[in-house]
Formats: sequence, structure tokens, C-alpha cells
Amino acid sequence: MLSVKPEELPPAEASMGPAPSIETPFPGPIAREMIKRDRRRSSPSNTRDYPLVVKRGRGCVIEDVDGNRFLDFAAGIAVCATGHCHPKVVAAIQAQARNLVHICGSDFYYPVMVELIEKLAEIAPGTAPKRVLLTNSGTEAVEAAIKLSRFHTGRKWIIAFRGAFHGRTMGSLSLTCSKAQQKQGFGPFVPMVAHVPYGDAAAIETSLFSQEMAPEEVAAVFVEPILGEGGYIVPEDSFLTDLRTLCTRHGILLVCDEIQAGMGRTGKMFAVEHVGVEPDILLVAKGLASGMPLGGMIARREIMNWPPGAQGSTFGGNPVSCAAALATIELLEGKLIENTRQLGSSALEALGAIAQQHKCIANVRGLGLMIGLDVVNRQTGKAAPDLRARILYEAFNRGIILLPCGETGIRFCPPLCINEAQLDTGLRVFDEVLATVL
Repeated sequence: MLSVKPEELPPAEASMGPAPSIETPFPGPIAREMIKRDRRRSSPSNTRDYPLVVKRGRGCVIEDVDGNRFLDFAAGIAVCATGHCHPKVVAAIQAQARNLVHICGSDFYYPVMVELIEKLAEIAPGTAPKRVLLTNSGTEAVEAAIKLSRFHTGRKWIIAFRGAFHGRTMGSLSLTCSKAQQKQGFGPFVPMVAHVPYGDAAAIETSLFSQEMAPEEVAAVFVEPILGEGGYIVPEDSFLTDLRTLCTRHGILLVCDEIQAGMGRTGKMFAVEHVGVEPDILLVAKGLASGMPLGGMIARREIMNWPPGAQGSTFGGNPVSCAAALATIELLEGKLIENTRQLGSSALEALGAIAQQHKCIANVRGLGLMIGLDVVNRQTGKAAPDLRARILYEAFNRGIILLPCGETGIRFCPPLCINEAQLDTGLRVFDEVLATVL
């Protein structure tokens, strides 16, 4: 089995010691004081799943301020693609910071930005020439795609899917349909946005086109190739191919939000590559720069036809973030995507075996190292969010960082540099947690 060799991981990871290693009850004394200070000044909108105050990270290991070490199976919500502080990414950041930290890519040129947009245009699916707009984040990339799709087509309607998460700024939030709490109190939203069930391409024609709008009024369909926050749902291959056919037939732009699924997470650079679909617009962020803030919108050249000043960003395409992204892509193309493909298959098999032993676990699914499962009541088979919460917190107490998704799901999205021993350890602890909690 292929896995990343020790010399390819941050050298300080070994010096941090083995993980998991729990030294204090949670939160520890230093963490308690830090959390108290945070709560006095931090926005209450921040959600904190655990009383975890992180001091440092290397590879797949993070250490808190009290010396507890954890295996990170969340990767900063699928952001730290190459692991925490990969030495090649850190070196790229340091080298760039010595030369140029900021100049504004909307107003000036600089080599590292040119190199990155060339690379993104090269690796994006499809053979058509591409153009690239760099942003600070995923939600800004979504906002840009809303604007571009309306500008290019001259149409106004946008279609998205129930369960989708596209961001929290007002345009992207209008497309988001994941949790009512995320929208509560913030309306009215951007008008002329409609939603249909995820995985059901036919519903666009049978429901929306027959009841709400003509297809000639629709600018774009926004879709996550794998539903992220909505539950790590992997649709049938035909879903994306049917969407491509529908959009082509009606002159609608297909916008694939690869913010969580892209950058090697599924065992290919982009999730749409698994089904051979070429989107009109592709959105990236999260794992693009291994933790540095960066997003991007990649569109076919003829689509990105808006004039100067139509869209820009003071910090979008920051030189330091661009350098981190180039190093990240080099590592992904080197060995990490193949590592993801191999270990992802092993993880799916192991979690399937765990589900056979614990009837509270159902619907193990995923591609690469984007894996989800559901927690259900053993007797009824219905969603069991309270049991999920207990499982997640007990895993944290034992030194494994996991995050929820959807109504009752748990996601496994570790750094793509994870090795076989770390994966086996994390899954063994998860198995032990299930036996303990139940």
C-alpha cells in the first residue's frame, strides 16, 4: 500500500511525539484561561465544537497549549491538504514573504500570481482555454460566479440544491440550503434563486421549468459534485452528467463548487473528473493553499468576458497565498493524490467493517479521503444526532479530531499526507469509541 514516507512529512512531526497522547482533562489549565479570554471578546457567531486551543501542528498531528496531542481527521475542515506546516509549503511562504507580501493583483502584475493562474487554468477539467479570478475565500468565489453567470448570460435565475452549502455572504448564503440556522434573521436574500433536491437533475425540468421559470431565464446551476456540509453525499454518476446535458441544451452555465471536494480530496484533483464532466465555471478554495487564505474562480475564456472593474479584490491572489498554492499543487501532483486514492480505499473498507460491527453506523460512503457515514438509532435506524454528539466528543477525549456534517453524519477528511499507521490508529480509536459510547 502506498503511503507518504516519513521524510516527506514535516520533520518536526516526529519530535512532537506520538499521537494521540492525552495529558490533561479538557480543557486543560492553559486552555481554560484562553477560552475565558476568547469568550469575553469573540463574536458569539463562532461555533466551537470542542474546548481545543491549538498551539502547533505538523502533518496530521496537532498539539494544544497544555501538551495534548491529537490526530487530525478534519484538516481544518478539509483545508490543510498537505498537512499542517508542510516544510515545502512553509519554505514557499517564507521565501515569498521576504520578497513581496502585498501589492494588489487587481491593480498590478507579479510573477507568482501569473504562475498560479496559469497552473489553475492548466489543471482545470476540459480542454477549452480558461481564465482565472483569484479571491480570498470560497464564499467570495461563489459571489463572483453569481455575478459572472448573470453578466455573461444576461439572465437572472440561479438554481442550487437542497442540502448545499456555498458560503455565508449574502449572495452565497442565498444559494446555501443546508441549515435553517445559517439563514435565520438575515433575509431578504438575493432574489431569483430556486432549489431542488440534491441528486435529482430531472426535478429542474419537471418542477422548476414547468412551474417557476422558463429555462431561457436561468443563468446558472450551482452544484457541489459531492455534497459537503450537507452530509458528504456522493450522488450517482448520472446526476452530474445529466446536469451537464440539461445545461448545454438550454444555454445554462454549469458551476461546480469544488471548494471542499477539490484539490485532491477525492483522489483526483477535482471531483468532477470521476465522471468526466467539464463545468463552465469551477470554484476552488479550502485546500488550494494548505491553510493560507485563497480562493479562485476558473471559467472558460469566452465566459469570463466582463470588462475591467467588474470584479476585483484588494487581497485576492495575495503573493504569499499564491506561493503556498503553487507548492501545494506540486505536492498534490507529486504523491499526495495517489496516497489519497490508496488510503481512501482502505479507509472505506475499514469503516464498512466497523459499520458491520456497530448497528448505529450506516451508509458509509465517499471518494478518496472525503468519507462520510451516518449515526442512527440501533433499533429504529432513524437519525440519532444526540448519539452522534456523544461519539464525536468521546473521540475528542481520546485524541481524534472529527467533525459532523448533515443532520446526523460524521466526516473523515484528514490531511492528504496521512500515512497508513496514522489512519489505522484513528480508525481503531473510532471503533473503540463506538463500543464505549454504546
